[in-house]
Amino acid sequence: MELKQRVRQHFEDSIAAKQAAMERLTPAIAAAAEKLVQVLITDGKILACGNGGSAADAQHFAAEMVGRFERERPGLAAISLSTDTSAITAIANDYDYDMVFSKQVSAIGRSGDVLLAISTSGNSPNVVSAIHAAHERQMSVIALTGREGGQIGEILGGEDIHLCVPAQRTARIQEVHITAIHALCDAVDYLLLGGE
Repeated sequence: MELKQRVRQHFEDSIAAKQAAMERLTPAIAAAAEKLVQVLITDGKILACGNGGSAADAQHFAAEMVGRFERERPGLAAISLSTDTSAITAIANDYDYDMVFSKQVSAIGRSGDVLLAISTSGNSPNVVSAIHAAHERQMSVIALTGREGGQIGEILGGEDIHLCVPAQRTARIQEVHITAIHALCDAVDYLLLGGE
């Protein structure tokens, strides 16, 4: 395959993955935005976590909430659990890496908060543990996964929302995740500020 065609194929595959996700995930993304707004207007907060690219997505989401997305508004309560290197390394060193998010959820999560849990495979042990900790704190979960949803798809409860990308390749799942995150940010702003 010629290099230019190989590059082009990434765009074509990304477009196809996003079109398939749009059909499947639009209602769930809208429901997730409504859940986030309900949490925020009742003085709750959003905790976000993930590993690698998903850690970057968790941080990106929190930054859009605390700062702004595309419209001026007061900051919204969101924390990325992937950014405190002292907490992460202390927990990993003193306990286990699988607990780096769950210990933080148990410490700062409260009933009525929501966990945004991101894992392309749906099987990240530390994200699974964070979901268990969130449930123990009576928090709901919005999970972004891919493939068939993995273990995360199996442990979500009735109040949780599962945004499972219908794709197999990690890159395509991540590309849909960031689009879903941007759609969530825009929908939160729309619900809080009105249409534009």
